[in-house]
Amino acid sequence: MLRYKIAYTANNRSWKSPTDVPVRQVSSGWSEMVWLSEALLWSLLLSAAVYLNAAHQLQTYGSHGPETPQVIRAVLGEESDSRCAVFFFADGSPSTTYVLRETIYPWSPWGVAVFEVTSNIRNANETLVQLITVVAKARRLRRESWCTTVMVMSDDPVFLAVLVEWSLKNFLVWSTRLLVVTRLSLLHLHHLHEAFSVTNSMLLVVNDGSKMFSMYTYLPYSLPSDNAILLATWSPQRGLTLATNLPLFPDKFTRLLRRPTLRVATSTFHTKEVGKVHSDWRHQDHMLDYLAQGINFTYIYVIPTDGTFGSKQKDGAWTGMVGMVVRREADFALEPFGFSESRSEVVDFTWPVIIQYCRILSSRGRPMVDPWGFLLPLELPVWAATLGALMMLPAAMLLLSTCFSFKTNQHTWVKDIFDLTRIILQQDYRTWALAWWKRLIIGGWVIMALVLSKSYGGNLMSSLAVRHIQQPYQSIRDVLDDPSVTMLWQTNSANVQYFHSVESGIFREVADSEIKGRITYKLLSEFPQAINTLVRRGDHVLMDLEIVITVFIGQYFTNTGRCDFYSSRERFLPMVFCMIGQKNSPLVPALSKRMISLTEAGLYDLWFKYVVPNATSCVYSPNKITVSSSLSLTNLWGMFVILLIGHTVAVLVLCMEAVESWVFTP
Repeated sequence: MLRYKIAYTANNRSWKSPTDVPVRQVSSGWSEMVWLSEALLWSLLLSAAVYLNAAHQLQTYGSHGPETPQVIRAVLGEESDSRCAVFFFADGSPSTTYVLRETIYPWSPWGVAVFEVTSNIRNANETLVQLITVVAKARRLRRESWCTTVMVMSDDPVFLAVLVEWSLKNFLVWSTRLLVVTRLSLLHLHHLHEAFSVTNSMLLVVNDGSKMFSMYTYLPYSLPSDNAILLATWSPQRGLTLATNLPLFPDKFTRLLRRPTLRVATSTFHTKEVGKVHSDWRHQDHMLDYLAQGINFTYIYVIPTDGTFGSKQKDGAWTGMVGMVVRREADFALEPFGFSESRSEVVDFTWPVIIQYCRILSSRGRPMVDPWGFLLPLELPVWAATLGALMMLPAAMLLLSTCFSFKTNQHTWVKDIFDLTRIILQQDYRTWALAWWKRLIIGGWVIMALVLSKSYGGNLMSSLAVRHIQQPYQSIRDVLDDPSVTMLWQTNSANVQYFHSVESGIFREVADSEIKGRITYKLLSEFPQAINTLVRRGDHVLMDLEIVITVFIGQYFTNTGRCDFYSSRERFLPMVFCMIGQKNSPLVPALSKRMISLTEAGLYDLWFKYVVPNATSCVYSPNKITVSSSLSLTNLWGMFVILLIGHTVAVLVLCMEAVESWVFTP
């Protein structure tokens, strides 16, 4: 049977003793019939176990003296915060009950919770079952508190091991301060070394008979054989005395005291050499060196077997670098990862490194002359205004001839249209005596036609020397509407996981195109070869982050001096990118602090520009170029189309006139 007692006060001076709280009975899971049939046997065994355990405690550890509550108050009072609640965990032994009563009272202004677990069977499995309920209660209370200080008091190594390990998985976070009070020596606590080294914890060891108390902490990433760091001591004569320049509950991860070697996951795009990775993405190496110097660690790269960032499989397992961090094969992963809900369930994200969009990388077309380029020297409004003037002037001339003369020729209006057309086409115009007003109109039209024709001729000569470079894929819709093009996406990326999960919209169309064979997946390390072959060919486009596309285009320009590829104008799938660490790892907040200073100082952008000096050389590359070469029929076929259409219309009009003459001639 398990008894747990909880007393909780918040922002008041009342206090309930654990003995004043009703005791809740929790069944151990056996049926009542089996329990009754074996009650006699169990009572004998439990009585013997309790007697032997109590005798062992009294013989080995003695009892806590009156100094223990005083020391605890001194330690917690040194690092007190009026907004923090205090949780006390005890194993229910008589000595711990006395200490709790004497210790809790001064913290009445705070929120105080007491969890006293009494177990009659001392083994790890039974203790674990009993503590699950207690830790769940404590977790609910912790969510209601601004901050929390946890004090665990026990001389039972099994109780301590189970409570600390289970709390580390389900209750403790780095901001929670943990104080363990025990009379066990450090030798008996070596199995808790890993748990104490990754938590904001401190050991208060009571030295039997000497009235001396020692406060220890374990450094992160230290070996079980390494000695604990003595932070402070307490004695009746000198009180609390710091043994180092470190405060109580030191922030062990902001600056690692010892220089450990951390495992950093990276992609196969890096090439390993002599235990270290040299990358073409050297701006990330600069960032890692900055973090290593600031936090004080060395590093080695670890590479996933599949070379991917990582995605969740149907069986719930994770692949790639995310999987390595989840399985604790790496302490954190270097490449910025897109933030997603599924990833946040298994790893922790640092402060954002960058905010990125996706673009389309495609091959630039070959320079060619626009066959309809002869229409380009004049804009559409100029063509429309010229045609309107050509129709309006004959009407004005017809109106004026009506005003100044009583005789009008019914063919004058049509004749005027042809005359004005002859002038604008720079053909001869013969006339005899003209009225003064008509001479003014014809003279103005001649000047306008001269300026227009000269401007058109000059612009046409210039435009024929221009080569147009096609850039057809500027949006996802352009790619989807062209069934001849195949999309390249990065294997197991967050973007791929996203468009596989949507149920409607344009990205649902992208996912459906995979069934038609229009999607190919490539690793990041395979992108350079795919760009130089598939994308260059023109029947593939690469869909990835702006930074990835910028790196490849910049590196290609550095090597060749050409801008053979372009990125689309449309940006899509915005995403926040961060580094990732193990779930609930205190290293992640330490990395985040450094990332904040790194991004605010603009170092990431500076390193990127330094590593990829030609990153922006092809961003504003023109889609038109000027060359000097002979013109071919393929460049001018548009004009011949207009000539053919004109002759066709002329033949049709001639035929209609012939038919009209044959039909209506008497």
